[in-house]
Amino acid sequence: MRRAIVAPAGPGLAELAPDQRVRRLELTVTRRLNGLLHGQYRGLLPGPGSEPSGSREYRPGEDEVRRMDWAVTARTAVPHVRQVDADRELTTWLLVDGSASMEFGTAELDKRELAVAAVAAVGFLTAGVGNRLGAQVLRADGVRRFEARSGRTHLLALLRTLLAAPRPTAPGGRPGWGAAGPPDLADGLDALHRIANRRGLVVVVSDFLDGLPDDPGQPAPWERTLRRLAARHQVLAIEVTDPRELELPDVGLITLMDPETGRRREVCTSDRRLRERYAQAAAAQRDQIHGSLRRSGATHLPLRTDGDWCADIVRHVRTQRRLAAAPVGPARGGVA
Repeated sequence: MRRAIVAPAGPGLAELAPDQRVRRLELTVTRRLNGLLHGQYRGLLPGPGSEPSGSREYRPGEDEVRRMDWAVTARTAVPHVRQVDADRELTTWLLVDGSASMEFGTAELDKRELAVAAVAAVGFLTAGVGNRLGAQVLRADGVRRFEARSGRTHLLALLRTLLAAPRPTAPGGRPGWGAAGPPDLADGLDALHRIANRRGLVVVVSDFLDGLPDDPGQPAPWERTLRRLAARHQVLAIEVTDPRELELPDVGLITLMDPETGRRREVCTSDRRLRERYAQAAAAQRDQIHGSLRRSGATHLPLRTDGDWCADIVRHVRTQRRLAAAPVGPARGGVA
């Protein structure tokens, strides 16, 4: 079950007209992030391509056994893996969660606006000659599909659609879904797996709250499908969160609401023990999500509505490049 507190979004992109919001996103990306992904790597993640470029020693916990270079291993008696350069033409596939829990925000941006900002960053920074971008958007009225195409016009059309998408409403005008229910994240991933035939970059933008079991030891329902995608593609999971989903403020009596069903419950946040239990439950939920992402093989990029999302993306890209360029040394553990 998705759990979130419904509150009006703060000031930000929502105050601007759609074309102005798209223009602001484009300027932000080009001024603060442009140039970070130029050079050897064409995507947000340095990783496998198709052009051979030599071999290096095998790193347990990081390298896939199927990439073993058996000829070099036999010649040197030391396990080696094949290295490849990133493809010159990159196809990026996006799965964007537009469900009811993404309509929440207590900071400068709400989660939906932050998701659009992440899509803008991915789109503008992976754009290049021959590079293509396709998307599937989980919306209140079903799944909206965008064929993989190249060009700035295609990207701007995708961003305008995301910003203008209808917001899910339940009976009484409250956030939620209609009788058909929300599109399922696992189903969206499965559909993406069927159409993304060529190796490329898959970016999933969501809060990953969809269908989480109450038992923290159980895997998320979308974990298996995400693992299947990661076996073929580079997968980047962008997790969008809001600070009020992690802890409750001491503000007295408030109303909590399930954004999927519209059910409400009043709680008194002056109770310290209640706030502590909420924070513990929220931390356990996030650990559950992070564990599922780690086991699936996806690279994890957390973004918060109260943070500097540009700086977070910069740090992520630099970390991934540093790991990819690290000299061969003693065996290291996996990177979460």
